[in-house]
This record gives sequence, structure tokens and C-alpha cells, in this order.
Amino acid sequence: MVRSGERRLGEVRMVPRLVFVHGIGPLRDTERELASWTRSLADGMRAAGHSAVAERLADGSGLCSFVNYADLYAPPEAQGSDGTRAEGEAGELLADLLVELVDGHLSAQSASEGPHDRGRENRAEILAHARAEADTSGQAQGSLAVLRRALNVTTTLMSLKPWGPVAQRVSPKLMVKGLTQVSRYLARGERDASGLTLDGRVRNRVHEMLGDAPVVVVAHSLGTVVAMEALHEHQGATPLLVTLGSPISMRTVVRPRLLPQPPRTPERVGRWLNFWDKDDIIAVRPLLERDVLPNTSGVLPRSSRVDSDGIWVHSAEKYLAQPAVAGPVAEAFMAAEQRSAP
Repeated sequence: MVRSGERRLGEVRMVPRLVFVHGIGPLRDTERELASWTRSLADGMRAAGHSAVAERLADGSGLCSFVNYADLYAPPEAQGSDGTRAEGEAGELLADLLVELVDGHLSAQSASEGPHDRGRENRAEILAHARAEADTSGQAQGSLAVLRRALNVTTTLMSLKPWGPVAQRVSPKLMVKGLTQVSRYLARGERDASGLTLDGRVRNRVHEMLGDAPVVVVAHSLGTVVAMEALHEHQGATPLLVTLGSPISMRTVVRPRLLPQPPRTPERVGRWLNFWDKDDIIAVRPLLERDVLPNTSGVLPRSSRVDSDGIWVHSAEKYLAQPAVAGPVAEAFMAAEQRSAP
């Protein structure tokens, strides 16, 4: 007789793993990205007092995996394409996304505390200008027109503090390309020869990495949408889901198009931590618990603000290096290991 908690002879131990899911951006080198994300997370774990876990994850032992789906946005057969597309419904979604992005920053501006000094007034004027640029009424609606408008809006937004100095590294053109990735994913189109949509192909990349063992999933930006939807389809245990700089609560474009509806915590997720930075250009509605229903275990996202140094805080590595982010990841990983131990 095998008692509860014991293992049968020859039973394979299910070693827990950590899976990273990236967000918007250009083509990526999987090994380089995995090393960079793991290194940043390990730094955060050490700062949180979990050096032993940090060393184990960083030693190349295969406990971490990186889901790379960026190539699906610009397949090799699309000669000359850089992946920046905004046709049909994806173009309409991009236009709406621009409006909501600017409106989110306008709301944050009006709710911010402090005296109404000239600097704040200038910022409000620039945001109002960006809102006028984003307005589609009476304007051409073709793909090129939408992309031009998107470039104008992002150029205006990125002239503001703290994003202005970053323009040489993350240009408005690159931002537009990233935003089209969000709209193309949510448009649920671009079927391949087998009939599978772009968003389905992206989620399949996640499923390839999840496997059967318990997984701690850390997702960033658009990857938070991808991970949440993939985990609804996943039957394995997910002790912890961590989302960073998430657009999930963008109520006009993203939230109404999430699958399934209404949005809720995936059933096998045991805990969901969401982190946002006040200077993150994407996380304009950061409190996910206001827009996501609990699973049957009562699990809701729990959102916490972090404050990173530097001029571009939307990067995954900035978030991962935060002890507030890395500490719970280390603790969840150790707990999953203990539960899987013989």
C-alpha cells in the first residue's frame, strides 16, 4: 500500500520549472533572452535574500525556459516585411488602442497629486495633442493612414518625461510595431495553411514549454495576455503566475477580446501577482483585480507597484530585478520543489 505523499517505485519525479513569456518587440535570440531574463531574475532573488535559488536557476541547469514567438509576426516568407501591419480589424484595433493608451495617461495626469505647476500643464497640453492625433473621426482609415497616425501619436507620447531620452533605443517606429503585435493578436486572424490563427500559433509556443510538471509562469507585456489565455487551456498545475507591465485591463481594446469571456483567473493558477511601474508607458490600467474574476478557488490577481530606475521601465529585465518581483518567484519555486520531492 502506498500512503498519501509517498511515491511508487520507479515513479518519475515532476521537477518544477520556470517559464518566461515575452511581450511586444523585435525578433529575439532565444538563448540570449533566456540568459538575460534569468540573470535579472537571479539578481532580484539575491536582493530578496534567496541566493541559493538564484544560483540554481542561473547555473544553466535547464530549470528555466523562454517562450519565443516573435518570429510568428514576421515569417521568413514575408519578404521585406518587418512585421508592422495594420490591415482590417487589426488596424481598427490599433486605432482604438492608441486612443485608450492616451486616455489612460490623461486620466493618470488628472489624478496625480501635487501643485499645478507649469511642467504639469505642459504635459497635459502634450497629452491633449496626442489625443487629438489619435482621434479617428473624419480621418482616413486605411492601413497606411492608421500606421502614420500611430507613429504621430507615439512620437508625441515619447516626447514626454520620462520617455524622451529613450527614443534612440526604443524609437516611436519600434513602439508602433509593438502595438501592431497587440492588435494583430487580438484580431484573431491571419490563418495559416491548416486554418490556425496567429494568436493560436502564439499560444501553441507556450504550450510547447509548459509540459506536465508544475510551472511558475512569468509573463511580460503582451505576453501576459498570451500566458493567461494559454493557461486557461493548460491542465497542469501553475503555483504562481506573475504578470509584468500588463495591458490586460485596457477596457476598450484588450479586456473585451480576451478568451474566455468574461476574463477570469485560469483554473489551475494557485496565485497571481501583477506588478506595474508608474512610468510604464503600456500599463495604463494596472489594477487587474478590478477587471478579472476569480477562479473557483477564489484566486484573483494582486497588483503591486514597483519603482525602477532609468528612463525605460517597461523592459522585462527591469521588473525581474526588483526584489518584490523576484522574491515571491523564488518562494513559489522552492515550495513547488518541496511538494514534488520524494
